[in-house]
Amino acid sequence: MERVYVFDTTLRDGEQVPGCQLNTIEKIQIAKELELLGVDVIEAGFPISSPGDFNSIVEISKAVTWPTICALTRAVEKDIEVAAESLKYAKRKRIHTGIGTSDSHIKHKFNSNREEIIERAVKAVKYARRFVDDVEFYAEDAGRTDNEYLARVVQAVVNAGATVVNIPDTTGYCFPHQYGAKIKYLIDNVDMKNSILSTHCHQDLGMATANTIAGVINGARQVEVTINGIGERAGNTSLEEVVMALKSHKDLGYDTNINTQKIYSTSRLVSTMMNMPVQPNKAIVGRNAFAHSSGIHQDGVLKNVETYEIIDPKDVGVDENSIVLTARSGRAALKSRLNLLGVEVDESELEVIYEKFLALADTKKDIKDEDILQLVGKEYVKRRIKIDYLQVTCGIGLRNVASIGLDIAGEHFEASATGNGPVDAAITAVKKIISRETTIQEFLIQAINRGSDDVGKVHMQVEHKGMLYYGFSANTDIVSASVEAFIDAVNKFVE
Repeated sequence: MERVYVFDTTLRDGEQVPGCQLNTIEKIQIAKELELLGVDVIEAGFPISSPGDFNSIVEISKAVTWPTICALTRAVEKDIEVAAESLKYAKRKRIHTGIGTSDSHIKHKFNSNREEIIERAVKAVKYARRFVDDVEFYAEDAGRTDNEYLARVVQAVVNAGATVVNIPDTTGYCFPHQYGAKIKYLIDNVDMKNSILSTHCHQDLGMATANTIAGVINGARQVEVTINGIGERAGNTSLEEVVMALKSHKDLGYDTNINTQKIYSTSRLVSTMMNMPVQPNKAIVGRNAFAHSSGIHQDGVLKNVETYEIIDPKDVGVDENSIVLTARSGRAALKSRLNLLGVEVDESELEVIYEKFLALADTKKDIKDEDILQLVGKEYVKRRIKIDYLQVTCGIGLRNVASIGLDIAGEHFEASATGNGPVDAAITAVKKIISRETTIQEFLIQAINRGSDDVGKVHMQVEHKGMLYYGFSANTDIVSASVEAFIDAVNKFVE
């Protein structure tokens, strides 16, 4: 298997999403998780852009052991000097410098010409080599740069000492066959010496992953990616998609250093830290990535998972696939769920229950276990938790305090707690009463309509003893909706 290096830019390009800025402590936490994940290079920031970015690179360099730490610069000497200073504690360090190479950038951004751009590129690489042995050069907007001129730029920077040359499809413009052909042209027409080409693709037309794979097939040996595909505009190439595509197609002959079983937990950490919910149908890490609701699909998966799953969920850190009961579910899925609930039925009984199930599923979106048991005349024996009252005190200059009363199987319980905000305080109070080890893995709030009096819909994913449970609620009071969603999830595992 030929090695493909993974260059993660979640903390640099990914953080450029509006509203997703991280502080230094948060960046260190993600960097350590990326190290456990097995990424080869962590692009930690753009140090000259702000003191915060500079300090984050310094601290990440101290906290991380084996991955290369990379700092971005423009082709400007001061940028390069600041980057070198920010990397002084890194065990392995790389300066990532570059300049735009498309005619659009040369004319409108730099008011320059092609020859001068090559001179500036060479000068920047040579200057960076004074500080570090590992220098990556990026040819910004390479996707719209003609191949012949791009080859001249790449040859010049390789001759100047660049160890990696990044070929960004900055605007997400290329089709896969175009981007693959561009990489192949460079491989065929440039003496790369001991340097390698890198992909850096954007998602503007939805082809970032396809372009990246095309680049690898045609000779690139580094991929620049982000967790969950976050990044400016429509985002960057998704790490999990590229890694699992290469792993699923072993016939291509490529491998990475990624510990794929850490993918899901890393995805959730980044999503939580950056307040960027992962869309349910996101490949690999979306909550529906391994969920099946179609009756035909459910029947196939129950017989053999390989009928509709090319990836074992456990390979990416997900415990198991999910059979979701809906009006499209078939008899096999219903019988499987009944068996899990300890109910055995013969074929004639199943037919009667299935007809009742379809009638219920046509009127109710969320089919719960207690609904299934009621269909067969079984009493749902799990203890039900209900809210008797919830009172929250919060505001500027005030402590966030919540008091809650719960009815658990007819018995009344009360608790109070403080927290980092009213929702945290209220859920902490609930946890005091239920005394179960729980972790909220996903917390999503959606507006149903518009306006300050809007109804908020809360989706929550709660982990308990290695299993995931889902909770839902809707309320004009978002604190109440959040607590109700948490209790909805808890009700599915309490005894």
